[in-house]
Amino acid sequence: MPVISAPHEFNEEDLFVDLKPMLDTALFLKCEGFNFAGSIKQKAALAMVEAAERAGVLTPGSTLVESSSGNLGVALSTIAASKGYRFVCVTDSRCNLGSRRLMEALGAEVHIITEPDPDKGFLGARLDHVQRLCAEDSRYVWLNQYLNANNWRAHHRLTAPAIARRFPGLDVLFVGAGTTGTLMGCARWFKEFRPGVRIVAVDSVGSVAFGGPPGTRMIPGLGAGVRPPLLDESYIDDVVLIPEAVTVQMCHRLAARGFLFGGSTGTIVAGAASWLSTHEAGSTALTSVAISPDLGERYLDTVYQTNWVQDLYGHQDADSVPARSFTKKASQR
Repeated sequence: MPVISAPHEFNEEDLFVDLKPMLDTALFLKCEGFNFAGSIKQKAALAMVEAAERAGVLTPGSTLVESSSGNLGVALSTIAASKGYRFVCVTDSRCNLGSRRLMEALGAEVHIITEPDPDKGFLGARLDHVQRLCAEDSRYVWLNQYLNANNWRAHHRLTAPAIARRFPGLDVLFVGAGTTGTLMGCARWFKEFRPGVRIVAVDSVGSVAFGGPPGTRMIPGLGAGVRPPLLDESYIDDVVLIPEAVTVQMCHRLAARGFLFGGSTGTIVAGAASWLSTHEAGSTALTSVAISPDLGERYLDTVYQTNWVQDLYGHQDADSVPARSFTKKASQR
């Protein structure tokens, strides 16, 4: 076991779960929740912070500020505490209570936006607030995960090669779409080094990232109210959109077998299962991997809370198979 002196020095990179006993289809899940930040966002957060330090933008006395629906905020709270920076996270009312409490426990200041922008939704309102903070105080440093190339570079350097090492015969990779940092980092790496691997993006119904109509989304992590600037669809082979009710079904289905994953993971696994059910030919199983961004503890008050689920989605049968998804072909390179 390693001996570390800073929380961001540890990340379990090589843990995969075989989901075939639960899904009746071959799928391996790369688990990214085993680090002190509790999610895959630790990689992007550290890459962006260290790049800002190297550039001389982030210096002693600086205050980090970022818009986040939860996981990146927790990751930056962890790194800021370790490095001695103040951190202000701008989030909105959909952020899980557990994530907010974690950030505050780590010393972060959390600003909660309660009203969406009429045109740009909650994300637009959050970004407006971040820009006001930076305009008012020159000590504020906005990493801007939505435009920062170090967001995807972290996964180009770490996540994609780790998958390729473990599965040299990989056929399909399923990646969730939020800021699209993970998606674009992995997609770029595989198109460069393993172009035969099919890249399937999984998003939530109601997200506009891939041109779908906007809709209400209550589970943080995936989806976007505006098109992610990092997204380049030429690297994506297919897109699967999953309704949040199906996300909840999948989360409960996995939990019933002892695996408590977050909402993003439920969406990604549901999307992968749906895609595989229509693309696997005969008895020849594809070698498929999906990326799980986090675990489920932060969702105990939402996805795993009966009243919350029933109020939003009606009765959910934990044993039901995700019944519907929407697939469209992405643009060709």
